[in-house]
Amino acid sequence: MQKSAKRTLWELTAGQRTRYAAAIGAMAVGTVFLLLVAYVLQRALDTLATGEASLADTLIPAGVAIVAAHALNGLFTYLRGRWAAQASEGIVRQLRHRLYEHLERLPCDYHDHVDTGDLVQRCSSDVETVRVFLASQVVEIARVGLFVVVAIPIMLMQDLRMTLVSACVLPVLVLFAVMFFRKVRSAFQDVDEAEGRLTTVLQENLTGIRVVRAFGRQEFEMDKFLERNGEFRDLEFRLFHILANFWTLSDVLVFLQIGLALIGGAYFVMRGELTIGQWVLFFWLVRTIIWPVRHIGRVLADSGKATVAIGRIQEVLNEDAESEEDLPEMPVRGAIAVRNLSFAYRDCQTALDKLSLTINEGETVALLGPPGAGKSTLVNLLVRLYDYDEGTIHIGGRELRSLNRDAVRDAFGMVLQDPFLYSRTVRENVVIGKSTAAEHEVEESARAADVHENIVEFQDGYETLVGERGVTLSGGQRQRLAIARALLKQPTFLVLDDSLSAVDTKTEAQILRALASRRGKQTTILIAHRLSSTRPADRIFVLDHGRLIQQGTHEELLAADGPYGRLWSIQGTLEDEIERDLWGAVDA
Repeated sequence: MQKSAKRTLWELTAGQRTRYAAAIGAMAVGTVFLLLVAYVLQRALDTLATGEASLADTLIPAGVAIVAAHALNGLFTYLRGRWAAQASEGIVRQLRHRLYEHLERLPCDYHDHVDTGDLVQRCSSDVETVRVFLASQVVEIARVGLFVVVAIPIMLMQDLRMTLVSACVLPVLVLFAVMFFRKVRSAFQDVDEAEGRLTTVLQENLTGIRVVRAFGRQEFEMDKFLERNGEFRDLEFRLFHILANFWTLSDVLVFLQIGLALIGGAYFVMRGELTIGQWVLFFWLVRTIIWPVRHIGRVLADSGKATVAIGRIQEVLNEDAESEEDLPEMPVRGAIAVRNLSFAYRDCQTALDKLSLTINEGETVALLGPPGAGKSTLVNLLVRLYDYDEGTIHIGGRELRSLNRDAVRDAFGMVLQDPFLYSRTVRENVVIGKSTAAEHEVEESARAADVHENIVEFQDGYETLVGERGVTLSGGQRQRLAIARALLKQPTFLVLDDSLSAVDTKTEAQILRALASRRGKQTTILIAHRLSSTRPADRIFVLDHGRLIQQGTHEELLAADGPYGRLWSIQGTLEDEIERDLWGAVDA
């Protein structure tokens, strides 16, 4: 169910409302002491004017009372800020956690169609905007309301005409602030979205900095960044122009109101209709309430900015996460049976078209076909990264969608076409799938992936820190490290998605030899373009445009007249000469 930004914000305050109430209470008490200063000044001046007490008897107690009132106001102002900050930080911590947790649970289809930079913007800058508003402006709204509610009745009790003179500009100032809020809200929206686009360009450029350098695209990328930066600057300038107009005109209204109170009070004092003390009281109260009322423009501006920010955050939270499943986490194993499976990515042509095939338990199979044939799509559906609507997939006789999603993913060990490594140590990257692995298990998996020798040559061995996305390693080392990570997990189903493409022929043979030693212990799915990677498979499935066009062993497919045989005639002859000795051990 979609929620409004205000409702989301209200829900987030749960558990912190007591602190906000305490902050507002402290603010109210501090306001009372601040207004008490005006009352003390009035009494002191009126007493001096009537000659009822000496100068010392009047000013010394008044001075002590004023200092004490300001000190107590300062104490409660501190408590107000402390409690409001604690409440806002608690709320924002919960918001960050909720947003990140939701992003982790959003389906891959969502992440395929959003800009990472924009998501970073929403998780950082937008959340910070909400924090600033909650920390300073929520209590400020109550402060403005309390000043007006308390000060206006005090002035009315003193003199009606002077109250009208002292407060006549206040409605105009409030109306002006509301009109400003409506105008500035759209400006904040434009600036926020422009900053998101700027962050996206920056994130993409830094992530792909090696591609930029390799193709000499620095000038192009700088021009693209300058374009987004200029757009952001222009929108920010427009926003500052609106803010400057508001503060300038609001200052004129504020000083107009103060001037009216000063001149009007002097007029009534000269006519004997107002005492000196009352005049000072009105002047003090007007100065006390006019600036907070003028500040309501800032409050509304920050409110508009926070509304835009929480709205952008809410857009993410409103996205449907992967459905919660109340299914038992039973072991997932057995044969994989795909029947009449069809699937298409959003806004894309069909990736799988009534595909049917069976992979027996413990079998090693290879998926072969040109790019876009549907090989990776089938694997993505098997691990439920995407859900299908047409056809069925059964594992161990049970429909895939009736199996617990976490249990399914735990049963698979994936080595993706573009392996992702974290900016951590080699060991931490290997043990991601099995954090409790012993030292010898880590080394055994690294040896099986033919990467152990490379690791021990590093300066810090397994404690070597790899760069972001593993950029300090070669492409082959990254792939072999990802293979070691998958082997260490000892999954029921092992998937190698074109993960041998960046290794040399000898290393490929070594890895396949290690996989052959596990034959029968786990179901292995090899996705490859090189025929040398498919030879050790028990069966080979040839796909094209999402359809199964051939299946069989290497020898059966060579004997048949089809695309596999034609492909072998192109690339297999030369490889067969080079690799004949290497494959002897694997075939044995």
